[in-house]
Amino acid sequence: MMGDTPDPVRARLLKAALDCFLADEYHKVTTRLIAERADANVSMIWYYFGNKEGLYEEMIRDTLSPLLDVLDGQMLSSVEGFEEFFRLYYDTMSKRPEFPKLILKVLALNQGPGQRFIQQLLERGRTRGARKVADLKTHGQIAPAVDPDILRMAFVSLAMTPMLLKDIFEEQMSRPMDAAFLESLSTFNGRLFTAGLAPATTE
Repeated sequence: MMGDTPDPVRARLLKAALDCFLADEYHKVTTRLIAERADANVSMIWYYFGNKEGLYEEMIRDTLSPLLDVLDGQMLSSVEGFEEFFRLYYDTMSKRPEFPKLILKVLALNQGPGQRFIQQLLERGRTRGARKVADLKTHGQIAPAVDPDILRMAFVSLAMTPMLLKDIFEEQMSRPMDAAFLESLSTFNGRLFTAGLAPATTE
């Protein structure tokens, strides 16, 4: 990052890259197209990101960072924070409904660049998440036997699946997965986690 003030050209390039890469296959998206969409010169892509792949990776980091930053913050200082975490995830992905599909394509189908980069981001999330689980155990918030990898997999399953299958779910339910629906889903999934992670009470 260049200082604390967001650079408007850099921000526009990231937004344009997100729009372009979500709309089309990686190899079909040109730097010229991104620059035109951002109302910027192609040379600015080289200046900020080095090349097209660098811009692609920064676009993914920029989108996922708010979610990974939670693992360093106070949101998950208690299990009640999982509801807020689900809410943040659904809100982030609702604004970019194609993004989870892009991540899945890169990881599962190895389409486009960035597989190693995304895996590094997810591994960082895994490490931070394990540390957060250890903290919650230390403070008696969750059961000592909880496996951090199983917890992470359960969260990812509940978070990603509604976004990946959004069109199918909406068709089956004959109603949109709008903000009100996702708010209810966040609350429900948060309660599932709160109940499922609670230490056993001894009577």
